[in-house]
Amino acid sequence: NPIEKQAPGILERQSVDTPLHTGILSIDSMFPIGRGQRELIIGDRQTGKTSIATDTILNQKDKNVLCIYIAVGKTKKNLKNVYAELQKKGAMKYTIMLAALNDDLPPVLSLTPYAGLAIAEQYMHKGQDVLVVIDDLSRHADCYREISLLIGKVPGRDAYPPDIFYTHSRLLEKGCQHKDGGSITILPIVETRGGDITDYISTNIISITDGQIVLSKKSFDKGE
Repeated sequence: NPIEKQAPGILERQSVDTPLHTGILSIDSMFPIGRGQRELIIGDRQTGKTSIATDTILNQKDKNVLCIYIAVGKTKKNLKNVYAELQKKGAMKYTIMLAALNDDLPPVLSLTPYAGLAIAEQYMHKGQDVLVVIDDLSRHADCYREISLLIGKVPGRDAYPPDIFYTHSRLLEKGCQHKDGGSITILPIVETRGGDITDYISTNIISITDGQIVLSKKSFDKGE
């Protein structure tokens, strides 16, 4: 299946009408996520972004949802912890993990999310519901910036290339409820600094996604 492939058009999509339960009551009751939507998980380091994503994967047990966890720029320790938790609770039976580690080359880090979505599309066209977690897109943006500067692209805001918005929009637009019955739900993760969700990459991805779960360091420190 080609990595670079045009996303389904408007006529191939249908209305989102089935919820995808995360298993987290505050999200499912107040901000439910539909199968085929894109919901951003955004917050500072160590605020529980990956935990929300892994809890959602664990909650898909016996619900006929294939899960794909895409790690971009994570350490082997991070990845082992995620794998161990999913394995311990039996989630690896319905989960695929794609990993581009922090010491991999920038082209590998840059292309891994597209490879993950290509796998998701293949299953979607067979009528399968797929949940994709991309952890995380801020690291992906940094890799793409590194490649762009090396090949001589004109740097724009914060030295990111002018096509950084397109880079993420063509990835996330693959999320949809397909007319053939399958769907791709995407939970992209973005790491912020100092709780600032107004930086360039965060605002770009906020405008692409259908909704956002914003995690606060202050609330986390209070034990909320």
